[in-house]
Amino acid sequence: MKVIDAHLHFSNIQSFKETATDLSEISYNAAGLMKEYKEANVVLGIGMGVTERVPGEFPDRTTSSLMGLDLENRPKEIMCCVGINPFLFTEASLVELEEELQKDWVVGIKIYLGYYPYYAYDAVYQPIYRLAKHYDVPIVYHTGDTYAEKGLLKYSHPLTIDEVAVEHREVRFMMAHFGDPWCLTAAEVIYKNRNVYADLSGLIVGTDERVGRHFDRDNRYFDHLRQALVYCDSYDRLLFGTDWPLVQVKPYMEWLADMIPEAFHEDFFYHTATRVFPKINKFL
Repeated sequence: MKVIDAHLHFSNIQSFKETATDLSEISYNAAGLMKEYKEANVVLGIGMGVTERVPGEFPDRTTSSLMGLDLENRPKEIMCCVGINPFLFTEASLVELEEELQKDWVVGIKIYLGYYPYYAYDAVYQPIYRLAKHYDVPIVYHTGDTYAEKGLLKYSHPLTIDEVAVEHREVRFMMAHFGDPWCLTAAEVIYKNRNVYADLSGLIVGTDERVGRHFDRDNRYFDHLRQALVYCDSYDRLLFGTDWPLVQVKPYMEWLADMIPEAFHEDFFYHTATRVFPKINKFL
């Protein structure tokens, strides 16, 4: 079965490098990523654009208004969702964003709820939603827990996306991380709104060995996720993503395969991504 990774990172972020080093089994570079993809039969990945000007300040409020992938030369198998820095986003940024969206390999827009203190329905994002509709690209939101302590969780709660989904019915929205730990709320937002999807990336940070120890210690840790998946009953609007380099690709894929009914595996691991990100089809 071919696989699409709908959420990875390929940016020169200090905390990502540190995490990969701590895990020791992850080589955070193009060669390391392609090796893991080959082992897991991943044919394409979608990188979430984010940059930092000051090391350790992820996401850096002083970085450019549009953020891309700057780890090293981008492999041809890696697409990009342009990241937005709302602090510096201006009319000129909107023009620049439109230019970026005309590039084949720019397939979506990433908004970092929680990392930046703006709600999904804030006025700064409204022109971006209109542009997403025009170019038929999705908006990807960070939702749920934040990787950095400086994040503010009230902005990343998945319920805030309901209002945007209702107002912009012709735009596709994808909640990264399924709103974890508010997965049941995220499930309701998906169930109610036909234009909302979620990826299951970043639910674990660690290698296969560490994950195994965790479940031996507390095997009820993901009961809230299992309940939400059943309640949502919308497996055709869930996507596979890794949040690499925060986890190894193949073990994470195998773990999620046990969460998703086998009848929906081809949608979850491949086909739904082609519907949410239609621009990727020409690369497959």
